Amino acid sequence: MKTKAIYICSQCGYQTQKWMGKCPSCNQWGTLIETTAEEKAAPGPSGAVKKARRPVKRIDEITYENEERITTGIGELDRVLGGGLVKGSMILVGGDPGIGKSTLLLQICENIGKNKKILYVSGEESEKQIKLRARRLGTVSAQLYIVSENDTEKVIDMIAGLAPEVVIIDSIQTMHLDTLSSCAGSVPQVREATNAFMTIAKRDNISMFIVGHVTKDGSIAGPRILEHMVDCVLYFEGDRQNSFRILRAVKNRFGSTNEIGVFSMTDRGLSEVENPSMMLLEGRCENISGNAVVCTMEGSRGVLAEIQALVTPTGFGNPRRMSDGIDLNRLILMLAVLEKRCGLSLSSRDVYINVAGGLKIYETAVDLAVCAAVISSLTEKVIPADTVFMGEVGLGGEMRSVSQLEKRLSEVSKLGFKTAVVPKMSLRNVKAPQGLNVIGVSALWEVSKLISNNGNQE
Repeated sequence: MKTKAIYICSQCGYQTQKWMGKCPSCNQWGTLIETTAEEKAAPGPSGAVKKARRPVKRIDEITYENEERITTGIGELDRVLGGGLVKGSMILVGGDPGIGKSTLLLQICENIGKNKKILYVSGEESEKQIKLRARRLGTVSAQLYIVSENDTEKVIDMIAGLAPEVVIIDSIQTMHLDTLSSCAGSVPQVREATNAFMTIAKRDNISMFIVGHVTKDGSIAGPRILEHMVDCVLYFEGDRQNSFRILRAVKNRFGSTNEIGVFSMTDRGLSEVENPSMMLLEGRCENISGNAVVCTMEGSRGVLAEIQALVTPTGFGNPRRMSDGIDLNRLILMLAVLEKRCGLSLSSRDVYINVAGGLKIYETAVDLAVCAAVISSLTEKVIPADTVFMGEVGLGGEMRSVSQLEKRLSEVSKLGFKTAVVPKMSLRNVKAPQGLNVIGVSALWEVSKLISNNGNQE
């Protein structure tokens, strides 16, 4: 037996014996990581082991029970998961260090541990450290078993002996297999450990959480195939300096990927935020230009957020464009439309956009609110505090329709807003809530005219 150096792509798992700048499989640069592998002599015919074949079934021959979910006791987490934990599922939880991953997983043990057995495996903390944190969070349960171990084979033996219904692995990057010569956290170790735990989860019908570290660009550390192997991938978003946290599902085989869960970090752990709109609009300055409110859909829930814009003369040759919470390329596109279709001079001005509260908005219905905030900051016209903007802006300056408008308008009316500016084509067969003035616009210049008249329609 001898060892040799191989290079494995951290994105797709491609293996090669020599280093290359770009992976030939996924075309990503700088992703090939050196590791070591052991060469073993190939077994002869006498040493080959035949594996038992599983019978092949037609789809109508397969029987199954109704999907049974385990309630975690945290409503925001259940919402993101699609109604609770599915038995036999594997869930990957990622996020920046200190964002609250371990805290959330320890908190769900309080409710689940009342009638189900839980095994919490930590490769980073001792049993005493976990007990101290559990006592501070008030999650001490007689059905919660804790072990500090990072040997994958020993953990599998513990699972077989204890027979828990829920297993938490914190974290997958600390687990290692002695059969592999590479260190813990390397691509082969993470891949093989995850595959071993997934086999146990599917075979014994165990709900399993695994915590994953993230890289500096925010993606899960290790091979990209890790996210393809699991059933659900959850990301914690937010700033550690800010008390609010957003849990988002980027993959979910048993529910929607559009739902989000909002939490607030306190000295007693993570607490649920049942009305995210009130949280995101808290402390809003109503008499300052450059602020506009949008109602975005996160799954089945409408969330109101404040878009803040700051337009200032540039002190450099090239104007700066910065965005936090929306796509920077989308912002640059909106600025080009404003300059071309509305005649606004933005080529000599810096533009800064921020979504208050740390929310990240991915849908195009935020376009109109971004343009309104930029127009307000440029013209120093204050948008009325009870006005909401929703709509997609095309390259010709035309307004395009948004989905689920009735739900958005209902959420807007519920929070006391009086005016909603929306695309005119979206108002077909839509009944506006009583007391809400809905203004339909067909072009971006009409919105500019509304703001120039201090939000009043001529």
